[in-house]
Formats: sequence, C-alpha cells, structure tokens
Amino acid sequence: MTAPVTDYDVLRVFCGADGRHGNELAVVRDGADVADPGERQVLAGKLGFSETVFVDDPERGVIDIYTPTLRLPFAGHPCVGTGWLLDLPELVTPAGVVGVRLDGEFTWIEAMAAWAPPRTLRQYGSAEEVEALEVPPAGEWVYAWAWQDKAAGRIRARAFPGRDDGIGEDEATGAAALLLTDRLGRALNIAQGLGSQIMTAPRPDGLIEVGGRVRLDGQESA
Repeated sequence: MTAPVTDYDVLRVFCGADGRHGNELAVVRDGADVADPGERQVLAGKLGFSETVFVDDPERGVIDIYTPTLRLPFAGHPCVGTGWLLDLPELVTPAGVVGVRLDGEFTWIEAMAAWAPPRTLRQYGSAEEVEALEVPPAGEWVYAWAWQDKAAGRIRARAFPGRDDGIGEDEATGAAALLLTDRLGRALNIAQGLGSQIMTAPRPDGLIEVGGRVRLDGQESA
C-alpha cells in the first residue's frame, strides 16, 4: 500500500525558552487526503516523526494520532501542537475530549492520566545520572527522571520509547509528563532531552494540565 502525496505542517512542541529543541510533529490538516488507516500508518512510518496527526474535522478538532508503527488513542505533544495550530478550545481524540487553552507563549491541554499509554517511570538519584544514560534496548517504554530542585518542582527527564522504530529517544513527551504529574500529585517544570521544557499542573477535578511552547517549522509534502 502506498501513501498518497499530501501536505503537512511540521511543528516543534515543548520548545525551550530560547525557542530551540522541542519534539517534532507532523500535522496533516486535511485528514481526507489520507482517509484509510493503513495509508495513514504508511505515511507516519515514511515521515519518521515520533507522532503524526491527521485532522479529520478541523471545526470540531477531531484528530487521529500515529507513531511510525502504531495508532495512539491519545498523546501529549501531538495534542499540544495541534491545539496550538488549530486554535480550538478542545480536541476530540479516541481516548476522550482534550481541553485546550493558549496562555501567552504557552499552549495547555487538559487530559486524564488514564488516557496516556503505559510508561515505566524510573526515578534516578540525580540529574547527572539521567544525563549519563545510554539508550536502552528496545522492549520497554522508559521515562527516566530525577529531581533537580524538589522544593521548586523542577525535574530532569529523558524518554526512551523502546519501540524499535528508529526513534531511540523522544526529545519531549507530554503523556509521560502527565503520568509523572499524576504519580507525584504536584505541578512540575520538566527539562527533557537536549533542551525542551514541559510544564504540568494537576487539577482538583482529576484532570491534569500539560503545557509548552510550540513553533511552526514550515509546510512540506510527502
């Protein structure tokens, strides 16, 4: 099966304060260009981003998310990036309705921790230990983290998807940050990867907010 030629936007989500880094994301604004799920999976694999989003209804915010090898009911950085791009108050994912709000330089989503795919949250004793880690063998999705400043809620993290799809490490991972926030029960300021920043905050109603900066790198065709 061959994916059709289509246009897509390339975003970087969870950029640092200097506008650099962040996790790349492809967004196909016209999901009808690639309507078949098999074709979507082929295109996501061809593009090679950690996630590719297909927008099925740009007015209601209905989206479909794929990694290079599988479909996801929910993912953090695709929702943050697509929410910023479409400028809508909510997105509709297979997992549930994701609230979106833009606040200055940050775009925030609100979601349930139960929507996030399983992750192994592995704590280390120091940020230096996290920074020294080698990419582990495929087979387990690991979110490695350590406190940088516990009183201030500052964390150093790295993410290893373990999917054997060519992406050994994710630069910034909203779903894992959501799960860690749910476990710790407090707002976090996460420095991940080479220079990405993820902000989180639990809410009394059980939802968790995840926010970050988004940049548009341009539009391409495949």
